[in-house]
Amino acid sequence: MDILEGFLHIPGTSSLLVAVLLLLFFYLHSSVGSDRGKGEEPPGPKALPILGNLLLLNPKKPYESLCELSKRYGSVFTIHLGPKKVVVLAGYKTVKQALVNHAEEFGDRDVTPIFYDMNKGHGILFSNGDNWKEMRRFALSNMRDFGMGKRRSEEKIIEEARHLMEVFEKWQGTAFDTAQPVNYAVSNIICGIVYGSRFEYEDPKFKAMVDRANENIRLVGSPSVQLYNFFPWLKPWLKDVVHVMKNVGENIKEMKGYIKNLQDTLNPQDSRGFVDSFLIRQQNTEKSGEKDSLFHDENLVMCLANLFGAGTDTTGTTLRWGLLLMAKNPHVQARVQEELDRVIGSRQPMVEDRKSLAYTDAVIHEIQRVANIAPFGLPHTTSCDVHFQGFFIKKGTTVIPLLTSVLKDESEWEKPDTFHPEHFLDEQGHFVRRDAFLPFSAGRRVCLGESLARMEIFLFFTSLLQRFRFTPPPGISEDELDLTAVLGITLNPSPHKLCAVTRC
Repeated sequence: MDILEGFLHIPGTSSLLVAVLLLLFFYLHSSVGSDRGKGEEPPGPKALPILGNLLLLNPKKPYESLCELSKRYGSVFTIHLGPKKVVVLAGYKTVKQALVNHAEEFGDRDVTPIFYDMNKGHGILFSNGDNWKEMRRFALSNMRDFGMGKRRSEEKIIEEARHLMEVFEKWQGTAFDTAQPVNYAVSNIICGIVYGSRFEYEDPKFKAMVDRANENIRLVGSPSVQLYNFFPWLKPWLKDVVHVMKNVGENIKEMKGYIKNLQDTLNPQDSRGFVDSFLIRQQNTEKSGEKDSLFHDENLVMCLANLFGAGTDTTGTTLRWGLLLMAKNPHVQARVQEELDRVIGSRQPMVEDRKSLAYTDAVIHEIQRVANIAPFGLPHTTSCDVHFQGFFIKKGTTVIPLLTSVLKDESEWEKPDTFHPEHFLDEQGHFVRRDAFLPFSAGRRVCLGESLARMEIFLFFTSLLQRFRFTPPPGISEDELDLTAVLGITLNPSPHKLCAVTRC
């Protein structure tokens, strides 16, 4: 109802409604029968004019509403978000079949109005075709060159974990909000890869960039910005959209300043990071006279924005959920710390220790499953007409791979709604992989930085748990800690404070 109420309070709504009703009438009548004979479309609830099925969705937990609808309409069903028809894929088997077995057909990105405004079809996350293929290939290759998932990255993460622990220790066991220091630490890892250097947590420009990026993650998932995606003509009346674009503009300005500094000191024989590699490739294409090269300034800036935003929010959010869940489940935290003490002792945890830390590894995987930080993934679109599980899905149809339905699939998980690390342990206590563990999505659009994120989560989490015991603030019991998620592009924990008590 929040979305509807927001719509009805926009000035001039009555005349806009009449105009849209007329457009909808002509659209529906012109499209009747256009796909007849190609097959049956996925079923779904009857849609209202203009609003579609928006009234069926809980604006704070729309992913849960979609899971409930899948129980009625099946694992492939249609829903209308305003006038936009969307196909939802629910459950592990269906999502995997679409994204992996039919990767080409379901592999394009649906670029909503807000993401087009932010990226203009450039970069990695919100582009398609040759631009996406070239930018993703180049980014993946160069991030690997600069240590993604390798020893070089491990050293940077361990160094950054030490800086983060110094910040935590300054609170001397009193309650504080972990959000900013965790986000700054995680952001420094991606900054090291793209710029070749880290930033101090008190650097005002760095802090502002991270804070704006995180604010946009929240705002883009807000009802008003979603309303803009459904009805783009409402943009002049939606302040959150204006604020998002202001944040984007300011961050782009700062990024261009960093690029300029790197450009002025560029040595083609000694690439310091992703930006240097891009600039060298750009110079080489210009020298060779290559026309229509995709290595232009707009792609560089948007690739940086994508890597910076995604590389900060997802890992930082997962770590914050992890610390909160440890404070919420002290018996689990104690067992993790017992294993760390027994296997590692006082030395620095390393990536190679993962295979000897079965319970800790299981806890980290369960944190990711329960945190469910990307319940929708990012929307896809079909690249061609598709016949899938007996249904016909037209080319250009928006598709939501409902990752929350995978991570909480009742046929795959013994206790889908409970924090239960034993999901990833066998009877002997050995770690076991689960096929339905897809927090990074799957297929062509699987998370570009999965290996880096996995390394970060493991090293930050084990380093912090080795040094600190996390507890609720004084006067608040474990049961009173709020696990309510705040919806943005990702699911963040509600604002909260924790105590990081140094272990003796």
